[in-house]
Amino acid sequence: MKRITLIFALAPLFVLTSHADEGMWTLMDLPQAVYERMAEEGYDMSYGSLYNDSDAIYKAVVNFGDYCTGVVVSADGLLFTNHHCGFESIRANSTVEHDYMLNGFCAQSYADELPNEDLFVSFMIAQKDVTPLVEEYDFRSLDFDKQEEVLSIIEDMEDKRIKAICPNLRAEMLPYYEGNRYYVDIYEDFRDVRLVFAIPKSMGKFGGETDNWMWPRQTCDFSVFRIYADPETNGPSEYKATNVPYRPKVWAHVSLQGYKEGDYAMTIGYPGGTERYLSSFGIKEMRDAENTPRWQTREVKQDVMLRHMRQDEAVRIKYDSKYANSANYWKNAIGMNKCIDSLGIVSLKENYEAAIRAYVDSTGYLKGELDFALLDSLYQKRAVAARGMTLFYETFSTDELSKRARKYTRGGMEVRGDESNKKKQYVMFDDNSDTYDIPTDKEILAALLKNYAEKADTAYLPAFFETINTTYGGDYDRYASDIYSKSILMKSGAKIRDDKKTTADIGVVYGLDLTETYGKILEDYRAESNLIDEQERHLCAAKMRMEQDMPHYSDANFTLRMSYGQVGGYDQYGTPSGYYTTPQSLVAKMKQADSNYEYFAEPIMHELFSADDFGKYADATTGTLNLCFLTNNDITGGNSGSPVFDAHNRLIGLAFDGNWESLSADIFFEDRLARCICVDIRYVLYMIDKWGKAERLINEINPE
Repeated sequence: MKRITLIFALAPLFVLTSHADEGMWTLMDLPQAVYERMAEEGYDMSYGSLYNDSDAIYKAVVNFGDYCTGVVVSADGLLFTNHHCGFESIRANSTVEHDYMLNGFCAQSYADELPNEDLFVSFMIAQKDVTPLVEEYDFRSLDFDKQEEVLSIIEDMEDKRIKAICPNLRAEMLPYYEGNRYYVDIYEDFRDVRLVFAIPKSMGKFGGETDNWMWPRQTCDFSVFRIYADPETNGPSEYKATNVPYRPKVWAHVSLQGYKEGDYAMTIGYPGGTERYLSSFGIKEMRDAENTPRWQTREVKQDVMLRHMRQDEAVRIKYDSKYANSANYWKNAIGMNKCIDSLGIVSLKENYEAAIRAYVDSTGYLKGELDFALLDSLYQKRAVAARGMTLFYETFSTDELSKRARKYTRGGMEVRGDESNKKKQYVMFDDNSDTYDIPTDKEILAALLKNYAEKADTAYLPAFFETINTTYGGDYDRYASDIYSKSILMKSGAKIRDDKKTTADIGVVYGLDLTETYGKILEDYRAESNLIDEQERHLCAAKMRMEQDMPHYSDANFTLRMSYGQVGGYDQYGTPSGYYTTPQSLVAKMKQADSNYEYFAEPIMHELFSADDFGKYADATTGTLNLCFLTNNDITGGNSGSPVFDAHNRLIGLAFDGNWESLSADIFFEDRLARCICVDIRYVLYMIDKWGKAERLINEINPE
């Protein structure tokens, strides 16, 4: 097949047999060759319909909360995203008496739609290349801290220019192509986003961790929100009871027409991060210093969380979202490492780097600047610090005491009290007791401290470990109990003053020790990072020069991207995977709930999916309700909730996961195996209609 781009350019190494085209493309500068390939594969809309036209489809897509993607589906600002993207908002609105996670939620009117503190959505308004401006500062010759400072100055400068034109817009500047280019993205942020509809967790997370990253899937992974705006301007506004539903210029038209195998499919969304230009040395660091300590440490804390969640409903509500977020990338890290080894990605990269080295030697491009031996030695020097960084983050960013201790000792908290009298000044932690449980957190902390002591390099052991060994006889449980019960950091409403008593506080000492240790890790990590970044940038530049007759896309960085491909399955260990799932497969799993609680579903769900006729939601090709389907679109984390469009820019599904075989896709897109798992939009509508009885939403969406 014709390849539009090869991030690893591995075509000479093996024969490609699928029709997948890798690529997370920016729309502002979408190469004409890519659009032509899209048209060859069935795309039936103009080039301008993607980005340039007044009704370009990208305008219906939003950054959801700075961690997911969403799509506007009505003239009144109705928004679809994944259930797992809306999970924290559903949790925050839940109580034991009104458990919307467990039982679902359906607003009967605008007045019933629930506000969500801190949730926002962002529309990308435009994007522009500012590389010449960045290069004026010659920032690459500066040390690490100065580089960050210069980039911050430039971003602030661009932001002020934009705000002078429109106060509601903001600018964000990020590196592309490993820092060889810099773009500014301009956004409009809406901060009044309300929960409209959520299905019960049994369906929104059906299959749980058993099915996560797996195919076949039956998970009904969607939730519904609405954007609210100022009634006078239709522009952004903080939450106000008087705000009204936002009236977007563009929204996605929801299709009942479905798809068949081989049909064109396109995602537009906000993929979080890929590293496909990364060197073989960087991949080894990712495998050994990031993924391995990540999954090992998360396994420790998840075991504690899950045990407490199963024992107490109130604890479950507090930790459901935390557990899900942790478990998602626990499994991802395990799967990615398996893919790295089973596909031999390090060796493939090494072979390709040999080709780049030969190109540099023969052409002289970057000769004397790109140095593979130097890059190898730099990564080896950084290895201990890189592993230490992962272990530190995974250990000390989970329990509430650790988070408070680090926040307090880093400074920057709001100072309250008498501005003229330092002795009367204090800081105070807001009451967030609805987000954690002390017995659970104490046990998590004790387990993580023990694990850290066993796994961390001795140079990165905070001083309080000596206290644990001498004063507490190595009893991590007793230390965790003391720090939670005695520290002022955990006293509700406590005014924390900068005095000798506070400095001697067990929790503050703990935080100071953490801050000191983190500083040491960061110093060691950064010692080689500037040179590593420079070499990786040269490697990317050499690759693009060597393949200058091909279009290239930049690694994902949570900015708006488009990917395209087709609906279809893959060879799953010698057996055809199929490209969609059915209600019968869902009911069959539901009947296994006695042996696997993650397959539990309420009796009404058994009834709904045992139906003989699914009416207008049935697929014309399969004759049944398609639940989830596969495409070969190129996605990663952050694409969750991304709309899946057909050849006419009509919404046919929401992307929510990848398959197990694709877990190395962040560094290597294996097009024969990598698949995007999507929830069929007709499955979504069926649940809104038949379970939610939400006729007002169906009429508002007006699917065709």
